[in-house]
Amino acid sequence: MAEQQLEQIEGTVEDIIYENTDNGYMVFEVSGGGVVTVVCGIVGELHAGESVVCRGRYENHATYGRQFHAQECETDMPKDLEAVYAFLASRSLPYIGAKTADKIIDLFGAEALEVIAATLLTAEPVRISNIPDILDVNNLIKLLADIGVKVTRNSRNDYTFQADDLNLEFLASDEYVKKCSALRGSVLLMGPLLGRFGRAMVAQPGGDKIGRRRLDTHFLGFKCLGAKFINDEERKVYSIEARKLKGTYMLLDEASVTGTANIIMAAVFAEGTTTIYNAACEPYIQQLCHMLNSMGANISGIASNLITIVGVKQLHGTTHRVLPDMIEVGSFIGMAAMVGEGVRIKNVQLKHLGIIPDTFRRLGVKLKVEGDDIIVPKQPHYVVDSFIDGTIMTIADAPWPGLTPDLISVLIVVATQARGSVLVHQKMFESRLFFVDKLIDMGAQIILCDPHRCVIVGHDRKRQLRGGRMTSPDIRAGIALLIAALGAKGTSRIDNIAQIDRGYEDIEQRLNQLGA
Repeated sequence: MAEQQLEQIEGTVEDIIYENTDNGYMVFEVSGGGVVTVVCGIVGELHAGESVVCRGRYENHATYGRQFHAQECETDMPKDLEAVYAFLASRSLPYIGAKTADKIIDLFGAEALEVIAATLLTAEPVRISNIPDILDVNNLIKLLADIGVKVTRNSRNDYTFQADDLNLEFLASDEYVKKCSALRGSVLLMGPLLGRFGRAMVAQPGGDKIGRRRLDTHFLGFKCLGAKFINDEERKVYSIEARKLKGTYMLLDEASVTGTANIIMAAVFAEGTTTIYNAACEPYIQQLCHMLNSMGANISGIASNLITIVGVKQLHGTTHRVLPDMIEVGSFIGMAAMVGEGVRIKNVQLKHLGIIPDTFRRLGVKLKVEGDDIIVPKQPHYVVDSFIDGTIMTIADAPWPGLTPDLISVLIVVATQARGSVLVHQKMFESRLFFVDKLIDMGAQIILCDPHRCVIVGHDRKRQLRGGRMTSPDIRAGIALLIAALGAKGTSRIDNIAQIDRGYEDIEQRLNQLGA
């Protein structure tokens, strides 16, 4: 009777499940053509990331199901280290140790309200791509159109703006005041309108319910430039007027992102030189400055807290591509750590993430950087670091290049399933931690010390959170509750999801593509 011919499979070694170094017996996974096959047999020495050809037969195992039992195994993996790296690079094989990333996330642009508002500074067309299709951005674009800006939608995330024929009388209307009061980003129109037209009006802006958000920094900066401030308490409207802005030195009372952006946009047309000390230097401010320079502005000190603007007579059109959203990057790292099976986050622009990756590493989350991608492998456990003297790990927000406060909520959720305890100090907003009550209702072990601090005692995945019904109070708490719900037992319902849609484009579809 003729011997049955061996079957052959080929692909990439993905995960070493078991290895006996004495006899060369291994159990591992091979992926090829989108299919993962469990292979076992005496095959010698293999490593994750190798390209292999195995010959043998399929058999059914009572516990593990259908397996491929290899009798022969060949690899073209070179043996010297430099050749191995070259081999992996030539085949784009993601290698992260035990488990490769089998899910891929593409990022959308950051909120970009500053660069959209800056299109008011010129009468020429300004084309901006990678604009996220989210509620806050769309509402600001509609507000610009109401003012008279010609808005052309080239594609879903690509717009051209031309502010050559504005209806400045609309700024005093009740309709404009009502729309401003519902949109936090409307405050960013003050700087460019004041700089180019000498007057601006804005209502007390809306937005997240996370505490007081003062506008003093904006107005003090405008006042330093020579503008007059009028507060209409009855209509809750602020008016700013200036015949001619003059450059000066100013020390901001806080490193406000929107305040710094507004002052920069007003100062580009000021007479002389403006120096802003204690300026915010987040990537959003950096990209605004680079875009304005491409329009003809003269801004130096970009990425520092000392920014200098030499006034110019006019600006011209330009094209600009919005940076990836670093908050979205951090949110997806948190999701992958909590419930992911191995996730690759594409094109994160690592240089603009600051200490975000290292903060997740402090919680024990393993991250692998490949080029401009971040890979988050599946982890059965992640262990919270402690300080050198053994004291409890503390995570606190701070002005850039410190940790952005917008990721505090996500980090708290990730910490609930870590091994160990962590103290989180949210310094900038007095109401942002109140959402932890909802996590406690889900079974999280959290002590809310005061409005700014909480201690999280991690479950080490031994106690799964419980699903439930909850309401999202703001964008960042909303995405944090969504991450918690993904890792919870049972069904969860999150109300007021418009808060999440304000900051995350197509979040439901993207999570479903990842297997949620």
